[in-house]
Amino acid sequence: MLSRRSDAGFTLVELLVVLVILGVVAAPVANAVIVSIRNTDATSARLAVSHDAQQSSAFFAQDVAAVGLRDYSGLVANGAVPFSPSVQLNAAYDSGGQVCGTAATPVSVLRLLSDDWDTSTPSATRRTAIVAYHLAGTELHRLRCLDSATVSDSVVAHHVDPATPVVTCASACTAAAVPVWVKLTFSAVASNTDPYPITLFGQRRQT
Repeated sequence: MLSRRSDAGFTLVELLVVLVILGVVAAPVANAVIVSIRNTDATSARLAVSHDAQQSSAFFAQDVAAVGLRDYSGLVANGAVPFSPSVQLNAAYDSGGQVCGTAATPVSVLRLLSDDWDTSTPSATRRTAIVAYHLAGTELHRLRCLDSATVSDSVVAHHVDPATPVVTCASACTAAAVPVWVKLTFSAVASNTDPYPITLFGQRRQT
């Protein structure tokens, strides 16, 4: 007697049921993967902005600590040499006759002036140090010069909202009496994250 061959396999209904189950399982898994990727991107963007904040804060505190340009052409009262205006706002590259950069350099949000003494020679030479914070697109640059010669030009913050930078001082920023502290605030807007407020603060150490 001949045995009948088995017709083992899946019916169309069984295949449809499997496809439905796979769809039900795959949808939440796919959503979880997409959310995880988005969270990773947002976290990376926030870390990048946070790094910018730390880096720019360190530079800014150092620059404000040194601010103060003495006026040796004036009268010396009680042995103290008076200051010249040492903080400039919305300043061109040659503002006040102190050159830092070129005509192509964007107007600086803030410029800080200070004395710099070159002690490499027997007779110390006084130079003017200028640190200019300016925006190039959405990047905040720190341009440093000595007697009009550019020493460095670096980006200290990215993704800056150009409409947000604000400078405040302990007293009148541009007065001859150098303010005790200077603050620069702005917002960084990285992709996949909310605007991140950054405050740069520095306190003058000169008296």
